[in-house]
Amino acid sequence: MSIVKIKDKTFKISIPEAEIKKRVKALADHINNDMADKNPLLLAMLNGSFVFAADLMREITVPAEISFVKMSSYAGTSSTGKVKQLIGLNDDIKGRTIIIVEDIIESGLTMKAILAQLAEKQPEAIHICTLLLKPDCLETELDIRYTAFEIPNDFIVGYGLDYDQQGRNLKDIYTVVEE
Repeated sequence: MSIVKIKDKTFKISIPEAEIKKRVKALADHINNDMADKNPLLLAMLNGSFVFAADLMREITVPAEISFVKMSSYAGTSSTGKVKQLIGLNDDIKGRTIIIVEDIIESGLTMKAILAQLAEKQPEAIHICTLLLKPDCLETELDIRYTAFEIPNDFIVGYGLDYDQQGRNLKDIYTVVEE
């Protein structure tokens, strides 16, 4: 399917599944190299990163653990700018190496908020891993160690990303078509 319709919007493929898998493998290889003696805790951001986090975790060959946290700053197709913690971290991360696994970073405000919350728990190190980065949208400086794709400021769906909770199941990443 090169074109899909979700609710009132039409989307076209922008990143095919094969390219996503190739980049996820490359990120995992980078993590495997960097974390060979660390036993990192991957902290996957729900809901959007669950597909990416699962695929990434399957490619990681070093000892690693995974946990989940849910934060939100979205309503419909745009960020509200207000970050809310919906589900907190229950694991003790003091002295641990953390890799935050995010589906997409746009303004960086959600990531800044979670970095501040995690820092209070005294981890050894915190690294950011994102499937997608919109560099032109960043409103705060972030040290993003692992990025699969830099994309323009288009609204996208698929591979875990949604439009009003629809489209997460698409294997490719699609960009909205302006009508």
